[in-house]
Amino acid sequence: MLERLARGLRNRQIAEDLLISEHTVKFHVANILAKLGVGTRTEAAALAHASGLTTPV
Repeated sequence: MLERLARGLRNRQIAEDLLISEHTVKFHVANILAKLGVGTRTEAAALAHASGLTTPV
């Protein structure tokens, strides 16, 4: 989920890729943001890139 978020995919695209509902994606994204201690998807993506979990697009 974080990898897809870091690639800039929208919730609908993530849901389609993972075959889950958009509501479930929103739930997981909110949890990811909280666990990372960030307020935006952009901040989460930056942390993922900085930590080497993903590569910038």
